[in-house]
Amino acid sequence: MEAASAATETGPAATTGDHNQADLLDALTAAVGTEYVATDPDVTAAYSRDMMPLAPSGVPLAVVRPGSTAEVVAVVRACAAAGVPIVPRGAGSGLSGAANAIDGGVTVVMTRMNKILELDEGNRMVVVQPGIVNKDLRTAVEARGLFYAPDPSSYDWCSIGGNLSTNAGGLCCVKYGVTTDAVLGLEVVLASGEVLRTGRRTVKGVAGYDLTKLIVGSEGTLGIITEATLALRPKPLAPCTMVAAFDHVDAAGAAVTAAIADGLVPSLLEIMDSASIRAVEAHTGAKVLGDGETPAAILIGQSDVGGEAAMSELARLERVCSDAGATLSYCTDDLEEGRMLMQARRDVLTALEEFGTWTTDDVCVPRTEMAALLRACEAVSAETGIMIAVVGHAGDGNMHPTMVYDASDPETVARARVAYDRVLDEARALGGTITGEHGVGRMKQAKLADEIGPVGLDVHRAIKKALDPAGLFNPGSMFSMP
Repeated sequence: MEAASAATETGPAATTGDHNQADLLDALTAAVGTEYVATDPDVTAAYSRDMMPLAPSGVPLAVVRPGSTAEVVAVVRACAAAGVPIVPRGAGSGLSGAANAIDGGVTVVMTRMNKILELDEGNRMVVVQPGIVNKDLRTAVEARGLFYAPDPSSYDWCSIGGNLSTNAGGLCCVKYGVTTDAVLGLEVVLASGEVLRTGRRTVKGVAGYDLTKLIVGSEGTLGIITEATLALRPKPLAPCTMVAAFDHVDAAGAAVTAAIADGLVPSLLEIMDSASIRAVEAHTGAKVLGDGETPAAILIGQSDVGGEAAMSELARLERVCSDAGATLSYCTDDLEEGRMLMQARRDVLTALEEFGTWTTDDVCVPRTEMAALLRACEAVSAETGIMIAVVGHAGDGNMHPTMVYDASDPETVARARVAYDRVLDEARALGGTITGEHGVGRMKQAKLADEIGPVGLDVHRAIKKALDPAGLFNPGSMFSMP
């Protein structure tokens, strides 16, 4: 498969002679200390891949955990001198294989750099190191009445650096945008060992190219992020929640389209299809919406404008859902009820583990085509014999069809990969994109080339060559170099 061949591309030199390897390991140890350089295969195996089981991975020469920007610089310069590629890595929560190890390369794990360096309440911004966990950052700023908006589903353990590298999204994107919308500036170690500072600390600024947005989402192919300046918002009020059930996915899709057309901007609008609902019900032993037949889809919406205003906004959303054919709808300002409904959405992947190994796809389609994508996933499931459960961020059209299969059966694994790629094609055919928030990684290189075309691919390669002429950073992720 193309993904497999791309992942084995190793840039300047995946392996070196024993003497050169020893010299490199000595240099890495001098840079970060013996305690933070691992070569034991039992240790390095834990850093060999992210959460995408279908993506190929290699065996790194070493796993290095730097503790400062200066140490990252020293690591990069040591690897450059040895001609050994680097794979930057955060917590490993990614779903594209972008953080998977390369044979003979050095995996640079950024989790030690996990501090809040500055919290500026007057300017509503925070300066952080890349290893800080999303939830820890959110908790810290909320204690000061502030809010960091990006909230990937793995927010309780994913790192900000990984979020930045993939331009992660989350459940609140419909109102607050994705990670890049919260980034003011970055500190980045380049392949030359130089330290680049991008962006600004002001609300506005258009001096020069937007290098910040270039680095965000580049999956570690252009440099290693060592610091980020992030914009904060006032802490929202406690959310109110609405749920609506539909007996056909077309009705759910019509409700989303009507809500957008009506000018509604909830803080969250999620969808679960019947396969997802059944999985959660089997996992918890309780009906998501009480007794009765499992609906074809449910929408879960929230408003965080507070009190009567929130309930009024959700009442409008409830009317839209009813007009579109909802068979049940309900609004609540009870926080515990809201948490229970949201927990059902967050429990989907855990629930699917009970049916086999799961692989989550990540596509985004125009919101008017969301129902068509759900129907297409049903067809792909029927044709391949692979269970596909779909959840997604209905408010922005970002869907996560999840394939469930028996990982011990090679033939079933092959069909799961076929289903995965078919879903990408179906999304593109509906005017969508192959990734809304998880990135390209080592799973979608060929599909990226199809989506951006030959001129777009040449531009990507030219940027890569300008910033990383030796192909040091994460070769084989996103696209291959000629």
